[in-house]
Amino acid sequence: MTANKDDYVYQYGFGNHFSSEALKDALPKGQNTPQKCPYNLYAEQLSGTAFTVPRTHNQRSWLYRIRPSVVHVPFTRDESGNPLLVSKFGTEDVLITPTQIRWSPFDLPTSSEKVNFVEGLKSLAGAGDPACRSGLGIHIYSANTDMGKTAFYNSDGDFLILPQQGVLDIFTEFGKMKVAPNEIAVIQRGVRYSVSLPDGPSRGYVLEVFGAHFELPDLGPIGANGLANPRDFMTPTACYEEENDMQWDIVTKFNGQLFRAKQNHTPFDVVAWHGNYAPYKYDLANFCVINSVSFDHIDPSIFTVLTAKSDTPGVAVADFVIFPPRWAVQEKTFRPPYFHRNCMSEFMGLITGDYDGKSDGFLPGGGSLHSIMTPHGPDAAVFEAASQAELKPTYVGANNQAFMFETSFMLSLTPWGLKTCGKVQENYYKAWEKLENKFNGNLE
Repeated sequence: MTANKDDYVYQYGFGNHFSSEALKDALPKGQNTPQKCPYNLYAEQLSGTAFTVPRTHNQRSWLYRIRPSVVHVPFTRDESGNPLLVSKFGTEDVLITPTQIRWSPFDLPTSSEKVNFVEGLKSLAGAGDPACRSGLGIHIYSANTDMGKTAFYNSDGDFLILPQQGVLDIFTEFGKMKVAPNEIAVIQRGVRYSVSLPDGPSRGYVLEVFGAHFELPDLGPIGANGLANPRDFMTPTACYEEENDMQWDIVTKFNGQLFRAKQNHTPFDVVAWHGNYAPYKYDLANFCVINSVSFDHIDPSIFTVLTAKSDTPGVAVADFVIFPPRWAVQEKTFRPPYFHRNCMSEFMGLITGDYDGKSDGFLPGGGSLHSIMTPHGPDAAVFEAASQAELKPTYVGANNQAFMFETSFMLSLTPWGLKTCGKVQENYYKAWEKLENKFNGNLE
């Protein structure tokens, strides 16, 4: 399903300790901080976890660069920044409702506007506060221009980015990635990058986690293989620029606010690096689906690609779940998703296709939110069709890709997300109006 001409070179694996150098022998041998680095480079460590985190979860990388990233003028508040990008969700500025919500596709910038990736980020919902390293944010991005001589890094959390339309060409300190619809990119806290749009305007979704990093879910009785296999994750290789007397803007999101600093050299001057804290991409078409081959609709956790764990075993800060093309073969079973009241919040989006026949409302580039303990499930038309369907093997979701951000947090909505975006479908509740009382007291 993924159509992306990507000629960049990657390293494969998940959570590996990678080594990459753009010039031969640019990595120091046998130590991290020699008195003098090869090629007169500077050694700089990027820590993704505290020094004393157990080795099984410790994440950091060493970068060997032409100039250390500390060479810049002081940061100032970006007064012309993005007021629709929200990170603090415990304030009076957010809105709260348990009502089921569905959004029509979000708008792309008009041709008269010039909006880059950071400027085009708009927050829908979230919980928590990055200052306490707890919570998450759900954002939409829509952009139609390159970031040019601007680089961004997020001090608040990790971004999981899903393009829905248009390829993202992302130049990071660790190298380059191209990310197409039906692929994802994860860019961790502190990593600097700049986004270009090689095939025009782009729109997509972003899941931001403030505390934990994303990891592969445990497989339990499934065994050693299945779901998202580690070998399919792709990490960029070292690639550097050398520029002098060229002004760059460095933008950071720090404690929910945007700040900007200037420097007269490129931030993408890393000649070599090694470590296990680096951005990566993944093609969702490589997901190995696990499902029932006998009876019953299995819980959607079997479709988890990545998880950001909380301190409570089995409870996630955020799960990234997909609903890819697959075979349905269950006997004596209502095959669509069941009616549900969940202790988790569920945000769904659609990359492409027609999810469960909801072509009249759930569209690519839109979304839905079913909050904690708010009931949801198939609409009347889907229920009737599935209740009467011949239960033969059926290929479900051909050319489709829906996804879910699921979280244990209760989500608040931004004013833009609930009001001013103008995309909330006010009649969404009517999807269930035609579910009739079929009880007759007679056992068939």
